[in-house]
Amino acid sequence: MMRSIDIVWTLFLKDLRIEWRQREAIASVCVFGLLVVFLFDFAFQPGGEESLRLLPGVLWIAFAFAGILAFNRSFAAERENMCLDVLRLAPIDPGLIYLAKTLANLLFLAVAEAVIVFATSLWYNFSFLPTFKWFVCVVFFGTLGYVAVGVIFGAVAANTRMREVMLPVLQFPVAVPVFIGAIEATTSVLKHDPPSLYASWVKLLVAFSIIFVVLSFLLFEYVLEE
Repeated sequence: MMRSIDIVWTLFLKDLRIEWRQREAIASVCVFGLLVVFLFDFAFQPGGEESLRLLPGVLWIAFAFAGILAFNRSFAAERENMCLDVLRLAPIDPGLIYLAKTLANLLFLAVAEAVIVFATSLWYNFSFLPTFKWFVCVVFFGTLGYVAVGVIFGAVAANTRMREVMLPVLQFPVAVPVFIGAIEATTSVLKHDPPSLYASWVKLLVAFSIIFVVLSFLLFEYVLEE
């Protein structure tokens, strides 16, 4: 058990070091997410009640597109440098590679989401502080479910010649329950509804995250062999 944790931690730190040396990746993810928010604000110019109605959808659309860039980047660099081939030959469980990639992408996307939420609060003149605790809870489980899907399909798409096109085609249909649950829960949270009204959506996000993390952990060996 401790050896597995050490392996995951080592691989996780490897990804962090790579991204720190090439900081344009996380910068491009943040800029792309901000661009989505800005375009929605420019196109609809919402105010008051309309702003609250559009905000959850705008946020999760920005998170979704930012994630696409992060997942593509995560495996493209590994394929170009033959790193995945080396890791596949190493005497470690391939599922541990998936867990490390999931943690790294979860962190990268969390940074991008923090930047996007901050910019959104300024552009839409909206404060997330009154519901910050529940908002963070919903965003965390929604992001975890999205990353759990994105990492394994990012690995699948990395084996194709048109990976930039194939990743969203493969990923988004599977991730639909995550986005539906996340948008519904975020809407209720921002409207200050009692937790009992959106608890079922949060449970959906938690269940989806657990199921897909477990399935991906077990199947990642076969993905690497393709």
